[in-house]
Amino acid sequence: MTQPRQWKTTARAVTTAAALLAYAAPLPVWAQAASQAQPETLTALRQRPPQDEVIYFLLPDRFANGDPSNDHGGYAPERLKSGFDPSDTDFYHGGDLAGVTEKLDYIQGLGATAVWLAPVFKNKPVQTHGNYTGAAHHGYWITDFTTVDPHFGDEAAMRALVEAAHARGMKVYLDIVINHTADVIRYRECPDRPCEYRSRADYPYTRRGGLDGAAINAGFDGRDFSRLTRPDYAYTPYVPAGEESAKSPAWLNDPIHYHNRGESTFAGESSLDGDFAGLDDLLTEDPVVIQGMIDIFGGWIDKYGIDGYRIDTARHVNPEFWQAFIPAMLERAKARGIPNFHIFGEVFDADPAVTARFTRVDAYPAVLDFPFQKTAVEVASGKAGTDALARLFAADAIYAQGAETAAVLPTFLGNHDMGRVGFFVKQTNPDADEPEILARVKLAHALMMFSRGVPTLYYGDEQGFAGAGGYGNSRQDMWPSRTQVYAAEHPIGGRQAPYSTEAPLYMAIGEMARIRAADPALRRGRQIVRAAGDAPGLFALSRLDEAGGETLVLFNSSTAEVTAQVEVEPGSLRWQAVRGDCAAQASAPASYAVRIPPLDYLICKSTPQ
Repeated sequence: MTQPRQWKTTARAVTTAAALLAYAAPLPVWAQAASQAQPETLTALRQRPPQDEVIYFLLPDRFANGDPSNDHGGYAPERLKSGFDPSDTDFYHGGDLAGVTEKLDYIQGLGATAVWLAPVFKNKPVQTHGNYTGAAHHGYWITDFTTVDPHFGDEAAMRALVEAAHARGMKVYLDIVINHTADVIRYRECPDRPCEYRSRADYPYTRRGGLDGAAINAGFDGRDFSRLTRPDYAYTPYVPAGEESAKSPAWLNDPIHYHNRGESTFAGESSLDGDFAGLDDLLTEDPVVIQGMIDIFGGWIDKYGIDGYRIDTARHVNPEFWQAFIPAMLERAKARGIPNFHIFGEVFDADPAVTARFTRVDAYPAVLDFPFQKTAVEVASGKAGTDALARLFAADAIYAQGAETAAVLPTFLGNHDMGRVGFFVKQTNPDADEPEILARVKLAHALMMFSRGVPTLYYGDEQGFAGAGGYGNSRQDMWPSRTQVYAAEHPIGGRQAPYSTEAPLYMAIGEMARIRAADPALRRGRQIVRAAGDAPGLFALSRLDEAGGETLVLFNSSTAEVTAQVEVEPGSLRWQAVRGDCAAQASAPASYAVRIPPLDYLICKSTPQ
């Protein structure tokens, strides 16, 4: 969740399937088509490391409507009561957990092995902030952290989804929120408008006797918030009549567990302690909040056997909270028999120095790779030279465990806040024809699927959705939409029937996922950048497996064919094509001749002597 919008010598090319059979072990069962899969045991599924996954991120409200009876969530049918209005980009459209369960075959057929759900917890259906009124279709305005939002289903629907996914060998990740809750608290000083942020220096916690005498005499250092006795050090917070018990667990209804300092400016101190577009900002320094959140989200692991958490607004919470919360979640998961529980935080910043800090200071095992998103999209769009990728991967050294941490960073090309990869490619190339746009979007996905990290697909990209921008314009319905801007869209590759498995991008991404699944080097292999330049053109990288095998992936981001000699391992003398035309032999030890068509990629695999 980000700030709201108002806020030959070449061998003959061989087919992918034949190439896989020629050099690889059989596909893992979790990577086979659903109709052929023999599901792993749950124990085996949980042994898979995070980098083996291909994640599919979706908003349940926009993905599939399996149960129309819950469209209004049990509320009165008026749009401002239930939040249901399928003609409005910012309201509920009817998708739910039952729909996701029904479409697991579609997701698995694409090659995804893990489903990441936008928050499914019970939300305040409709909120107004300033001049903006919208509904909680996205799931980030939580009132009850312990139950499923009735627009999406109930406990049985959640359990059925997790069990169905696990039966197919697929994992389920939940998007969780800790920084804030729904907007319930008001301030006496400005009850009907946003309040300006009031800083700790100007309005210290000791103001108005906010600490008892013993705490002051003991020398309160700003960290022992168990001694805080009143919440009105900056503003005078109150809960409006009728909402005294709006939140669950019950401790969330007491304003003393919130910062109560007014609106965040998303800079400096206010980035941690300010209300996020009016949302009530939790006092995450408070021991009650720390233990309360550990109990809440540990409970979801215990109850449903969840396989991982994406953590929203990670940068807006103090490091000490994460240092307590994350180890507790990993331990809770391990006790539930989930040793590879994947935790990754949202740190919306394209600078790896910023994102890496959260793996070093805040104790995050991984963060969403926003630097990769920016770089890969710019390279695939032709906006940047391929050396931008070389610089990005060189920065892997600054993550907590270096390349080991970089290997589990979820990489992605767009999302529900910033917009879709197709939109970015079109923006950069306004005069390009449709085949060029399609080729560039395929290339962006190839960069993601075959480089280090955990590829994360944004639902609908495989159907060619591009949209008209970020936030609401990037949250299309997968079914025929009643929202004008969605219905009028011309998808990349042409409009197909809903959930088409013959859409050009669905087929292209599926091919990539099958190649990746068949080759351990493409999932876990050490990565070496082999070639890059300061203009669009060649980018080459090798993935080396533990046995010394080498998989060479070659990309061409230019509109002209590229021929070059690329450095390889000295022992990689014989080669086989995985995708495209690959020379059968190295030109000389450590040198390999390549020819890559415009806006395309090759994958070549070394073979034993």
